Amino acid sequence: MPRFFWLLLAGALVLPGHVGSPDIFFEGKAGPYPLFITIRPPVVIPGTAEVEIRVRSRNVTQVRIAPQPISGPGARFAPAADVAQQSKDDPQFFTGALWMMTSGSWQVKVAVDGPEGKGEMAVPVPALASRTLGMQSGLAVTLSILTLVLALGAISIAGAAAREAQLHPGEEPATIHRRKARIAMAMIALAVAAILFRGNIWWNAEARNYSRIIYKPLAMKASLAEGGVLRLELENTGWLARKVDDFLPDHGHLMHMYVLRLPEMERVWHLHPEMTAAGVFTHALPPMPAGRYALYSDVVHENGLPETMVAEMDFPEIQGQPLSGDDSTGSGKPAGSVFPLPDGARMIWERELDVYPVKRAHVFRFRVETADGKPARDMELYMGMPGHAAFVKLDRTVFAHVHPSGSIPMAALNIVQPDPHAGHTLQSSLPPDVSFPYGFPQPGEYRIFVQAKRAGKVQMGMFKVQVR
Repeated sequence: MPRFFWLLLAGALVLPGHVGSPDIFFEGKAGPYPLFITIRPPVVIPGTAEVEIRVRSRNVTQVRIAPQPISGPGARFAPAADVAQQSKDDPQFFTGALWMMTSGSWQVKVAVDGPEGKGEMAVPVPALASRTLGMQSGLAVTLSILTLVLALGAISIAGAAAREAQLHPGEEPATIHRRKARIAMAMIALAVAAILFRGNIWWNAEARNYSRIIYKPLAMKASLAEGGVLRLELENTGWLARKVDDFLPDHGHLMHMYVLRLPEMERVWHLHPEMTAAGVFTHALPPMPAGRYALYSDVVHENGLPETMVAEMDFPEIQGQPLSGDDSTGSGKPAGSVFPLPDGARMIWERELDVYPVKRAHVFRFRVETADGKPARDMELYMGMPGHAAFVKLDRTVFAHVHPSGSIPMAALNIVQPDPHAGHTLQSSLPPDVSFPYGFPQPGEYRIFVQAKRAGKVQMGMFKVQVR
């Protein structure tokens, strides 16, 4: 049986700027209405994105959603918005599905109607197909049987027509009629075989064409130069048209890099290499013990598309220079809910569950207390945010750099929302807690690294969690 009846170009896993964490989580305001949005990008391109919106305000009458490319010709023509379906059991919960027709950087526009008037916002969404999936075995068997039945039926019909079409009712076919039937059946069998053969060639050609849009992240080659200088070389892997030097600053840096000591991730650094040439980033490493390290580097292209490059390498002991600027580090045994900080203070995870479920959005809240158990009153913004967090699966198949607003890079958000903090008032003194919206994409053991700034110093809490 030809291969194309056993395979179906059915779908793809979406891989946005986070490794193995395709879903988008965002918490913000559409005018006066606070929203918690979860977007599951399409698994095929073209395909549909699933949108879930929880409205924090009551008495909202309608929520409308629409997809639109961030750049290109489609960015100038917004489609008509769909009305999100309101839950009968929970009137503050809305759902919908939106078509995204091409690979690349998209946005979901959200409009809310309610007692306080209208509110609008936009959420950037990377729509990227990463691999094709095989056809379900049951469907493959069914289609194979149907194909066989159709082929045998066509051959039988041709033979019957050649043998009996010119006979009178009840007349037995003569030898010449039987010979014609055999010839007709042989010719139709050859024709059916040729159709299946050509169909297989066509299917494989379509599969090759589709493979060109399957997402391939930028390759990152890491090396260590004299003096403990880390050198990162980015290379385009051939996926569509993409540059290695068109990056936007995100929180003031072109690249955010997490360095984790393997295998337990008990030492972590959040560093910011600088681009010294097209596609080349360097960074003078701080003091680091010898060992094997995993590197996760985040960048955002000028069209809003985020990417995360991954590398692993062995480091010798590095003397290095002290941390400076926005670079930070943390060390210690990851805790279940309370992590001691270097100055005697502690970071507390106000966890809701002992074991978290997979693919369900949560708000992860962390509170900083001083050594005497009082709420910290010296909190400061860290790179313009109350905090930063990284959610990493212990086997390193999942990595997500998350902000208090969600899993979207601020550089991408600034493209679709020029003032993403509109309606927010930054307090002169920050509260002692910070929260992050996120949902675990896979079961397993995770680490959560939370950075917060106190009295000019960045401190990091380290936690562990099981996901089922």
